[in-house]
Amino acid sequence: MTLLLTIVPSLLIAYYIYISDKFTEPKGLCVKAFFIGILISFPIGMLNEYFIWSRENPLNYAWLAGMTEETVKFLAVLFLAKRHFEFDEPMDAIVYGTLISLGFATLENYQYVYVMFPDSANYTAIWRAFTAIPLHACCGIIMGFHLGLYIFYGSKSHLYKALLLPMISHALYNFTITSVGTFWGIIVLWFIFSYAMRLHKTVKIVQSLKSEEKEKRFN
Repeated sequence: MTLLLTIVPSLLIAYYIYISDKFTEPKGLCVKAFFIGILISFPIGMLNEYFIWSRENPLNYAWLAGMTEETVKFLAVLFLAKRHFEFDEPMDAIVYGTLISLGFATLENYQYVYVMFPDSANYTAIWRAFTAIPLHACCGIIMGFHLGLYIFYGSKSHLYKALLLPMISHALYNFTITSVGTFWGIIVLWFIFSYAMRLHKTVKIVQSLKSEEKEKRFN
């Protein structure tokens, strides 16, 4: 039961993101993106060990964890985008960005549940299913939205936003939840979630309009 609570939330969000794409991506590439997210957990872990010298210091922990994790995810999405021709529209950046983020979040979740807090494993898994897992997904959506605009429309400002906005969102949540209080951490998460969903909805609307245009051409 604990293992299901640890893994299933990430898989459910991944499935939602996958089916929300009107022009669905190859399943094999989506699975690959998810496993890339798992693999990058190891270099991220080493970077965190090196840079985060004190988890007791909220500023040190919150900002540096956000910086290392989102930077490596960002590089992973760029790597995937450059190597696969299937990456051909802005929604793809959201899909792959979120899947990579959720792959990372799944292994991180396992470590929290089974290694760091085994005595309260079920509680930790349930709590993180509604907090840390959605946070990682939202950061992936935000990153993917802006990265997609950069890749397909060439705006460099979106390249910077693709890295900085997830980094700031992640760090702000970490800092608030650990040093200000749970209530305010949830409020911050809600704003991040609302922003990410708005971006996702915007791209879905654009996809629908493109689909309607294609149908008109063939009718």
